[in-house]
Amino acid sequence: MADVAIVGAGPNGLAAGVVMARAGLNVEVFEAGRTIGGGARTMELLEPDHFHDVCSAVHPMALASPFFREFGLEERVRFEVPELSYANPLGGGRAGLAYRDLGRTVQGLGKDGQAWRRLMRPLIQHIEGVVDTGLNQFLRVPRHPLAAALLGLATLEQGSGLWNLRFSTEEAAALFTGVAAHAVGRLPSPAAAGAGLTLGALAHAGGWPIPLGGSQALVDAMAEDIRAHGGVIHTGQTVDSVGELNGARAVLLDVSPNVAARIAGGRLPQKYLATLDKFRFGDGACKVDFILSEPVPWANEEVWSAGTVHVGGTRAETAASEAAVAAGRHPDNPYVLVSQPSGFDPSRAPHGRHVLWTYCHVPHGSTRDMTEAIVRQIERFAPGFRDVVVRSHVMTAADLEHYNENYVGGDFSGGAVTIPQLLARPSLGPNPWRMPAKGLYLCSASTPPGPGVHGMGGYHAAKLALKDVFGLPMPGLSPAA
Repeated sequence: MADVAIVGAGPNGLAAGVVMARAGLNVEVFEAGRTIGGGARTMELLEPDHFHDVCSAVHPMALASPFFREFGLEERVRFEVPELSYANPLGGGRAGLAYRDLGRTVQGLGKDGQAWRRLMRPLIQHIEGVVDTGLNQFLRVPRHPLAAALLGLATLEQGSGLWNLRFSTEEAAALFTGVAAHAVGRLPSPAAAGAGLTLGALAHAGGWPIPLGGSQALVDAMAEDIRAHGGVIHTGQTVDSVGELNGARAVLLDVSPNVAARIAGGRLPQKYLATLDKFRFGDGACKVDFILSEPVPWANEEVWSAGTVHVGGTRAETAASEAAVAAGRHPDNPYVLVSQPSGFDPSRAPHGRHVLWTYCHVPHGSTRDMTEAIVRQIERFAPGFRDVVVRSHVMTAADLEHYNENYVGGDFSGGAVTIPQLLARPSLGPNPWRMPAKGLYLCSASTPPGPGVHGMGGYHAAKLALKDVFGLPMPGLSPAA
């Protein structure tokens, strides 16, 4: 009989498994898919020896997440950290460029350089507090009040109609808009601004790492640690009820609220089930992976060295695209996230070939194939792109939900990223990971701190379960522990 059963082997479920197995408990992880990984799988989608990240590809939190830092991820996985964290191409071969080196970024932004420095430098100087505020301090008095205040004030500015007061050039305005649009939703908004500021500060504080071998390397490192400490991971095994889990004393669910209700509904009070039912999912994504015969021919050659490219054009164009999606329309010129990991990791494709990772935002539940719209949008800023495409593979928003039932409507964020749903994710309270039934915990991206590959949802839930159920302290997580 397992002490702990974990449903879902995504980054959060595996993080919970690491904590529980390290505490000396008998752990079993159940994954419905044929392979582990959830939002961090790497697969051969089109041709042998071409390795595509099915969901996440670049990992701003990999070196910053408190869980990953305790776990010693940097000692377990090799990373390439591009000097140019992200870029936003514009017409005429122009581009906003966010280097790890803040000074170089400031210099490249010309007359808006000092405005960028004033926005980002205070957050960079207090980056540990900024990260801790976002990932650890849910509904608590901040341990880093100055960092929290700096982040809050900047969020009020860039998350409101005031956002156009700081910058006078298209390059700087688009550079911030591109990173804020990761949050999926209308712009400006406080939730998008908070995400953009945190990601933007991390881009300068340490960069946005790309794991060598693909995102799968992150989850494989966690799985290896679980097994090394006696845990067992089952794949291809769907769990429909907690009654199937061999009487485990603690059950941690790395699933969406609707799936949690299906699995544990018989043990949950109706009021809580009603809360789960009200949880709102956001808009979706259409994911398109490419094999290329050559690197993307960006009009601005510096863009090629960026780990991530935000292809949305100007601030106004990106905001219009996101507003169209929020209104239920498919934009003609979508905001597209792009990464070419083979430019940093040759193992991802054979010599002379490249893999390209892209997705754009689409209305919830969309069945539309956006491949042509994505190609056309990239072609705007990389003339000749169409000519270097060898093959492509598309997953519509509906396909994403079929691939992973936690991506409801193609929402890979685990729920709409809005201020109300960041405060009540999925319920309001200081410990939203604890479900109102003995030994049951929710630990997916539908809990704080929300989306991203950081493992913190699993970390927080496991910490609670250790205390509540087993009366145990947190174990050491480092490779040497």
